[in-house]
Amino acid sequence: MAGPLPLGDPAPADGGLPADLSVDPSVPFSAYLHIPFCRVRCGYCDFNTYTSGELRGAKQEDYADTLAAEISLARHVLSDAGALRPMDTVFFGGGTPTLLPAGDLARMLDAAVSAFGLADGAEVTVEANPDTVTPEVARTLADAGVTRLSIGMQSAVPHVLAALDRTHRPENVRTAVEAAKGAGLAVSVDLIYGAPGESLSDWEASLDAALDLESDHISAYALIIEDGTKLARQIRRGEVPTPDDDLQADMYELADSRLAAAGFEWYEVSNWARSADQRSRHNLAYWRGSDWWGFGPGAHSHVAGLRWWNVKHPAAYAQRLAASESPAAGTERPDEESRMLERVLLLSRLAEGIAVADLPAGNRARVAGLIADGLVDPASAVRGRVRLTLRGRLLADAVVRELTD
Repeated sequence: MAGPLPLGDPAPADGGLPADLSVDPSVPFSAYLHIPFCRVRCGYCDFNTYTSGELRGAKQEDYADTLAAEISLARHVLSDAGALRPMDTVFFGGGTPTLLPAGDLARMLDAAVSAFGLADGAEVTVEANPDTVTPEVARTLADAGVTRLSIGMQSAVPHVLAALDRTHRPENVRTAVEAAKGAGLAVSVDLIYGAPGESLSDWEASLDAALDLESDHISAYALIIEDGTKLARQIRRGEVPTPDDDLQADMYELADSRLAAAGFEWYEVSNWARSADQRSRHNLAYWRGSDWWGFGPGAHSHVAGLRWWNVKHPAAYAQRLAASESPAAGTERPDEESRMLERVLLLSRLAEGIAVADLPAGNRARVAGLIADGLVDPASAVRGRVRLTLRGRLLADAVVRELTD
């Protein structure tokens, strides 16, 4: 399970927004629907997810109705605050959303659309485990208004999937992709590199397999060892090796080269799309600091600079809503300095970069040093934007530290 919730101020029982909160109606609004169920817990995962034996007082079959109750509360709260807007993007994440019946996902989406409405051309994404996607599931989701399926491929190599505790069969990824395409859905596949025992040739095989699927979008994430996970314990006990930073860098460079040659463009450090239209607009909403409401246990929300997060366990979440109370556990309003640091962290990872004028005033002169080190594109800097080079993407965290410390 995920780590502890952040510290913050108590959240009001009715979920109401502060009276002095000023909401800009022109800022896009998104919805994240968290589905916290998994068949097994992957060793590297620290998301707020639960297997059937960990639910204790919550039932998967009741979840759609419970989440719909939070949607109803959100409509009331946002309407009272004058902040009600149609959704530009909707994202079902988890966990494994497709572990629930497709009809349950459709009912949750219908509840959200009824409450907020959908903007023209809205993007609606569902994350999926390859073993849970059939033509019938894909058609049900498409008929409900889903536009995009994000499939957790992770690797095409059996021993790498085993190291990650992934249970799907590699051949089922193609079956899932074909089912999604057959239903008219856009398709993204997610990959992870740097797993224990994964070689550069293993990673190359996974990239080739992903490209052979002819998807619209590919995400490639370096494996991060999160405290409290099974994988972290295995590494601490010396049972598996710590990921090799140099090997992960080689893997990233190989991914960028192969994807570029296949017609993909990077638009965020870990994300590539065939065209601007195929970029994940939901994730871009996060990176650009738009407003969103996160529904479900442990989900986080952000509206006009106010942040809040829900109680973690599905049973506690259901109990709050059954009592007509907000499931929010805490809230905070970061100060301007904290918001600036976050803007630099997020925007600098995008291909569009961040305006030099948006950097802390005392750190703008440091851009010249980053150019000299080959981390920032000089032509873009002359035009007033900080854009990472390939080397800069590999050292993105160091760039952010230089621009914010």
